[in-house]
Amino acid sequence: MYLKMHEKGGQKILAACDKELIGKVLEENGAHLDLEKHSSFYKGELCTENELISKMPSASSINLVGEKAVAAGLRAGLFSRDEVRYINGIPHIQVYRV
Repeated sequence: MYLKMHEKGGQKILAACDKELIGKVLEENGAHLDLEKHSSFYKGELCTENELISKMPSASSINLVGEKAVAAGLRAGLFSRDEVRYINGIPHIQVYRV
């Protein structure tokens, strides 16, 4: 998986995506996720599931794409499987902390 932490205005946005999805465009029923055009948002350092989970508590918001990335978020207890959206069968979720 790729992991990238963005910091802006005191907020931290954690973006993670399964490596094999970078460069793909997902579209289905009006949902659109361009992992080619926006690859730089996700493509940071390669990480393991445990490394990704360890970064989650410090993030203000989390954006996860792919089976492995979403599984890490589920394992961390950030959301339930019912909250996950699918685009072309690929899981995607955004978590916001207020």
